[in-house]
Amino acid sequence: MSTLTAIDGVNTMEVNIGISENHRKAIADGLAKLLADSYLVYLKTHNYHWNVTGQLFHPLHEQFEHQYTELGEAIDEIAERIRALGYRAPGSFKEFSQITSIEEETDQPDALEMVRRSAKDNEIIIQTARKVLEPCQEAGDEATIDLVTHRLKVHSKTAWMLRSHLE
Repeated sequence: MSTLTAIDGVNTMEVNIGISENHRKAIADGLAKLLADSYLVYLKTHNYHWNVTGQLFHPLHEQFEHQYTELGEAIDEIAERIRALGYRAPGSFKEFSQITSIEEETDQPDALEMVRRSAKDNEIIIQTARKVLEPCQEAGDEATIDLVTHRLKVHSKTAWMLRSHLE
């Protein structure tokens, strides 16, 4: 049976999904960092798509578009999972910039430097995602494990494909 609690005068329903509040909080915090990292990489990849030049323009323009499109969908899935766990998903650039592991940039790198930085950023997301798995496994949170495992697969493949441009 669910119970209602009042938060700031608004009745809310408690989350009762078989995962303790401590585990849900740890998982949501890890997902918030994954969301922030993903959002920053989305932004950077969109920038690269718009500003890539040179001999690799066409293949990189298309590759970056594929990457930011996929990231856009992933960002939504990650935020929705945070909400399903009963927590507020961060949603401002200020919040993201406070918790992300991804460095913002304002310079204009050449095409190969874009590739190098993008590969590094995808590897950082992999590291962030791996950290989320531990509290998920402790809590038996298969839904989040599935989401994070998928992100690991996507970012591993993306990093490999980007590194291949540099060989």
